[in-house]
Amino acid sequence: MLIILLDFTPIRPDAGLIFWSTIFFCLFWFLIGKTAFGPIKDALKTREGSIKDALDEARKAREEMAKMKAENESLLAQAREERAMILKEAKETKNSIIGEAKDTAKLEAQKIVGNAKLEIDNQKNAAIIEVKNKVGMMAIEIAEKVMKRELKSNSEHESYVNDLVKEIELN
Repeated sequence: MLIILLDFTPIRPDAGLIFWSTIFFCLFWFLIGKTAFGPIKDALKTREGSIKDALDEARKAREEMAKMKAENESLLAQAREERAMILKEAKETKNSIIGEAKDTAKLEAQKIVGNAKLEIDNQKNAAIIEVKNKVGMMAIEIAEKVMKRELKSNSEHESYVNDLVKEIELN
């Protein structure tokens, strides 16, 4: 046996070794192809399909995100415009309320001043009437006193009237 092993070299194979090696290799390749390559090929196709689906979903998500970003920017611009309009309307409302309040205050002030002038005129007229009445009463009193006293001379009459006038002015 030692001689057979010494005669064997892998570099120079025999025809039988080549034949049997080829048969075993083909049989091994066929069995591996049926048992291993098929599932590996299916797994690779499944993985390729899942990667393709993931890439499609990512592309769709990017498109959707871009669309949502555009919608958000549109909504934000619209919200800014509405805010500006609301602020403008509030400012106009404030100005109109202030203007109305000023107008109302002016009208009320004019009404109060008019009423005060009317009251002053009424009191002035009442005071004038009262003064006239007092002057009339004083004139009547003076006339009564002059009539009661009969004076003999005109100079006595004048001095008496002057005394009465001075007396009334003091009161």
